[in-house]
Amino acid sequence: MRPSALKLLSLSILMATIAGCTRAARPDAYGNVEAIEVVVGAEATGRLMSFDATEGQQIVADAVVGAIDSTELSLERDQLASQRGANASRVNEVARQIDVLQSQRDAAAAQRDAAKAQKAVLDAQHDMARRTYDRTKRLFDQQAATAQQLDQAERDLRVLEQQLKAQDQQISAQEHQVAAHREQIDATRAQRQTASEQVNTVDAQVARVNERIRKSQVKNPVAGTVLATYTRAGEIVQAGQPLYKIANLAAVDVRAYVAETQLAQVHLGSEAHIAVDAGAGTLRTFTGKVTWISSQAEFTPTPIQTREERADLVYAIKIRVGNEQGVLKVGMPADIHFAGGPKP
Repeated sequence: MRPSALKLLSLSILMATIAGCTRAARPDAYGNVEAIEVVVGAEATGRLMSFDATEGQQIVADAVVGAIDSTELSLERDQLASQRGANASRVNEVARQIDVLQSQRDAAAAQRDAAKAQKAVLDAQHDMARRTYDRTKRLFDQQAATAQQLDQAERDLRVLEQQLKAQDQQISAQEHQVAAHREQIDATRAQRQTASEQVNTVDAQVARVNERIRKSQVKNPVAGTVLATYTRAGEIVQAGQPLYKIANLAAVDVRAYVAETQLAQVHLGSEAHIAVDAGAGTLRTFTGKVTWISSQAEFTPTPIQTREERADLVYAIKIRVGNEQGVLKVGMPADIHFAGGPKP
């Protein structure tokens, strides 16, 4: 046999051996790529005026991707704003009325206090006139005073009595006036409280309308890639209706299942090697870490095992894998090799 033929034969045997070894290194587990998918729904009802999400598009968090018609809400907010202005003006007007009434009450109270002071003077004069009359009466009885003097003393006493009576009536009228002002102030304060509550009620209504207007904007909740869209601009949408689905594919999870005998080599944070088909019979390998191990056993999922293997109990695990280049796709099958075993 020629040397070149011998080299080709030796190379073929070596490749067959390597292939046999590769086939012998069976994966420790099988799984599928999955991602945390978020279905974004409408928070308001109405016509979708704009919608910019498209499948495969990468969108940052909090980006506005659509808008639902909020014209009626804006008009309602304007109407409430006018109503609030009227109520606020009423509050200010009533507050001014309270100030005027308080001034009037203070003036009436001052007049009442002055009348009481005048009554005290009249009381002193009345006591003096009473003593003068009594003394003159005794002198008249003793014929030491004239009838004219007695009449004069009596007239002075009667005049002061009438003045005291008039003063009491004046004080009583002023007391009623002060009380009336107090009642008016209390009533006006109640009106101001009612107007203030009306302002607060309108403020709450405006806040609710603003919240509804805010919800008419479709904001993207998480950064990621749009996986699917379910509507188009111009359609009528209902609150809660799904608009699109998005997932962050920069890091994905591989869900796999391991037997109870494999739990000893699998723990949280342990390293695992993920192999996926790269075409032309080759595999592409990624390194990830176990982030979740189910605490409850389950039967092997039907789609990935034979009928005999489905009778075995397994534990689900998740392996977090970086996917910055976007090679790993949702649903892609993967072979898993745990650290310590042969790599794919």
